[in-house]
Amino acid sequence: MTTELRLLAASVILGLAHLIAASHLISFQRGYRWTASSREEPVPPLRSLANRVDQATTNFLESFPFFAAVVLAAHVAGRHSLLTLWGAHLYFWARIGYLLAAAAGYSLVRSVLFWNIADSGILLFLIALFF
Repeated sequence: MTTELRLLAASVILGLAHLIAASHLISFQRGYRWTASSREEPVPPLRSLANRVDQATTNFLESFPFFAAVVLAAHVAGRHSLLTLWGAHLYFWARIGYLLAAAAGYSLVRSVLFWNIADSGILLFLIALFF
């Protein structure tokens, strides 16, 4: 298995960690009875840590399909290079940084630094695929 595929698998694990953390933080705030309900009644917006981790999870879920697509496309096309290796590392480690910065409340660092680094990782794959 290539390093890129390993980092794709690690990103799946990271995505599951996002979902589990967000789910429990939301349940701590709203109660497990609400979690088990039909969720049809209006609720106040999430606050603090639960809100930040939930937003980070949403952001992860928005970018992950693109990362998975370029990793798999590179694998099928047999395009493995320093660009794909760096792209996979940049995406994975920046997504961890994004989650930690979001949880800590460092919104500017989260968005400007980690979001852009993760997207740069995807861009490196696209460059490797097309050039």
